[in-house]
Amino acid sequence: MSAFEYDALDGAGRIRKGVISAASERVARQELESRKLVPTRLAPARADSRARSGPALFGPRLGAKALALVTRQLATLIAVAPLEEALRTIALQADRPQVRQVLSTVHAAVLEGHRLSAALSREPKSFPALYRAMVAAGESSGALPSILQRLADLLERDEQARGKVVTALVYPAALAVTAVSVVIALMTFVVPKVVEQFESMGQTLPLLTRVVIVISTGMRDWGWLALLLLIVGGGLFARALQRPAFRLRVDGALLTLPIFGKLIRDLHAARLARTLATMISGGLPVLEGLRITAPTVRNRVLRQATEEMAVTIEEGGSLSTAMRRADVFPPLLIYMTAGGESSGGVDVMLERASEYLEREFNTFTAVALSLLEPVIILIMGGIVTLIVLSILLPILQINNLALS
Repeated sequence: MSAFEYDALDGAGRIRKGVISAASERVARQELESRKLVPTRLAPARADSRARSGPALFGPRLGAKALALVTRQLATLIAVAPLEEALRTIALQADRPQVRQVLSTVHAAVLEGHRLSAALSREPKSFPALYRAMVAAGESSGALPSILQRLADLLERDEQARGKVVTALVYPAALAVTAVSVVIALMTFVVPKVVEQFESMGQTLPLLTRVVIVISTGMRDWGWLALLLLIVGGGLFARALQRPAFRLRVDGALLTLPIFGKLIRDLHAARLARTLATMISGGLPVLEGLRITAPTVRNRVLRQATEEMAVTIEEGGSLSTAMRRADVFPPLLIYMTAGGESSGGVDVMLERASEYLEREFNTFTAVALSLLEPVIILIMGGIVTLIVLSILLPILQINNLALS
C-alpha cells in the first residue's frame, strides 16, 4: 500500500486535502470518486505526510485543558454541523499550532473515510484509549453528541479540580520556599558572624546556642554533601520505583497512611464511578471499560484491584460484587451500586456516588489547604524564634556577668 496526497472538490465545491492509502494511483482516484470527491491533484505522499497519516507517537499533544476545550467545542458543533466541518472549524480557530496540527491530522483521517474513533487513534498521545473507546461506543449507539457532552463534563470537572488545588497551593508553596530560604540564610550567614564574637569572649555558651552553632557549622561545611546525597537518593528512589515489586510496596504503603490513604482511595473510587457511569450511559460494556481504565490508574494496588474487578465481572459477577471483593472502595459506593443494579439505574447511582465522594474530597482539600498557610507560618516563626533566642541568650548571660 502506498500513500497519496490529494486535493479534491466535494459536492459543495469546497476543496478537500488529505492523504489516502491505496495500491496505486488509479485505485486511489477511484476511492476518492467513491466518496463523491473529484480529485484535482493526486501525487505520492512525502515522508512527512506519511508520518502525519500514521500514529503520532513523538509529535505534538493536547494538554488536559486543551482536550477538554476541544471536546466541548466538538460536542457543540456536531449537533448542528457534519463531523468533518466541525473538526475543520475547530482546527482553523485554534490559537496554538500544536492543537491545530493534532486536529488537522484527525480531520484528514475523517476525510479519508475513517470513523472518528479510528481517526483519533492517529494521535494516541492526545486522545487516551479510554477517550477513544467512549467515542467508539457513542458512534456504535448513535449517541456521539451526548457521549462527547459527558466526556467534556468529565474532563472539565477534572481540570477544575486540578486548577483549584494548584491555585490554592501557589501561596503556601511560595511561603514555604521563602521560609526555608530565610532559615538557610540565617544559619549559614548570620549565625556564624555572631558566633565569632561569642567565641572571643571565652564564656560557656547556653545549650541552645551550642546546638544552633553545631547545626549552622554543619550546614555551612557539609550542606553541599547533604544536597548531593538528597539528589542521588531521589534519583535512586525514582529508579527503584520502575521495579514493579518495589512500586507495589510503595503504593501499598501510601494507602495505609492515616488520612492521605483514605483520600487516595476515595478519589480513585470517585473517578472510577464517574467514568463507569459515563460508559454505561453511552452503551460501552462495563468489562471493557474496566480493562481500558485499569492501565490509567497510577497506584499499582488500586490498578490490581481494578483488574481483579474485571476478572470478577468476566466470571459472571455483578459490579457491586466485584467492588466488594476488591476491598478498596467506600461502603457507600458499593451500596449505591448494588441499589442501582436492583433498580436498573446503575449509571445514575454511580453518578450520584461520584458526586458525593468528590464533594467530600473537595471539602477536605479546601480545609487542609486553608490550614496549611498558618501551619507554615507557625513553623517558620518557631524556627526563627529559636535562632534569635540562641543569639540573645549569650548576650543576656554576658550582661548578667557584667552587672554582677
